[in-house]
Amino acid sequence: MMRSVIWAQFAKDRRVPLFLILLIAGSVLATVIFTGGANSPSSFVIYSEEADADQIEKKWEKLLNTDDSLEFTIADSAQVKEDLEKGNIDSAVKLMENDYKIITSDEITDVSYMQQHVHSVFQREAEISAITDLEGNELTRDDVEKYLQAGPVQMEKVGLNNEEMTDYNMRTQLMFAFTLLIATFILGFRVNNVSHDKVSGVWDRMILAPISKTKMYTGYILYSFLISMFQIVAVLLLFKYVLKYDLGNQFWLIILASALFVFSMISIAMLITGFVKTPEQFYAIYPSIIPLIPLVSGSYMMPGTISNPVLLFVADLFPMAHAMDAIMNVIFYDAGLADITMSLLIMLLIGIVGMGLGINLVERRSR
Repeated sequence: MMRSVIWAQFAKDRRVPLFLILLIAGSVLATVIFTGGANSPSSFVIYSEEADADQIEKKWEKLLNTDDSLEFTIADSAQVKEDLEKGNIDSAVKLMENDYKIITSDEITDVSYMQQHVHSVFQREAEISAITDLEGNELTRDDVEKYLQAGPVQMEKVGLNNEEMTDYNMRTQLMFAFTLLIATFILGFRVNNVSHDKVSGVWDRMILAPISKTKMYTGYILYSFLISMFQIVAVLLLFKYVLKYDLGNQFWLIILASALFVFSMISIAMLITGFVKTPEQFYAIYPSIIPLIPLVSGSYMMPGTISNPVLLFVADLFPMAHAMDAIMNVIFYDAGLADITMSLLIMLLIGIVGMGLGINLVERRSR
């Protein structure tokens, strides 16, 4: 009889599938919009209005294009100004012989990173010019560059256990943050069907049938779990095989961490359901709380950005921080099951405690 509960929930989504489709598409679009789509270099335009603009542009284009994550292309100055006014581009770099000016309409992450890169390139060139232009200096530019490449002090970065350090990709982190966030909305609205069916009288009619409350709750929970996992797996496969995101070599561990995240968030949704009286109250409270969880957990920021102990404590109460930590370790540091066991156990604990309290509150409110 538990299957009848699952099929009843599936029938609701099958009759009105647009909402679920829009949420799944939303997780993909959010990643594409906020990270620039596939793992391609961020593109910026450069231009010059000096007398010898062509030579300046060609010189700095070669020097600036040394970072694989950034791409600088020469553009006409008039076209650049027009594109900036219309909002077709967010920023541009105006070049002088030995200086630059960044024109931007939005301080997005890529612009800040680009600004740091441009500054370092110009600073390096200024230092080389200062050395080669010294009176009586016989060193050529090639001599200085060779010296910098093999200087007397060499630095080497390695990861734990002397392994090669992996470059952290913020796009991948944001992709998972948006995917898990959308999954949280999907599972929450499905768990709210418990409250909706209680108010509409469907629950009372089901109790009269030969089915236990345990199977009824299991049906709601299992359907919420399956539909949320379908969304997560579909989105991850799209980014892995179509948009060519590097998700590491242990995809099954990512799915395992995602499954425990979904279970623990279903428990939190059930806990909120236990506090509210009507499904309308759930729709008012749940969408207001959930978007704050990735913010507090630092899912939209580089690791270590949030250092406030209060925020870190609050983040640890929710599974998002633990799920992101486990998944990022699997992808970027090739962590195994033993390395992420603690994160998985914490999510499992949150799920068990939240589920127990949530179902107990729902039952108390029903009496």
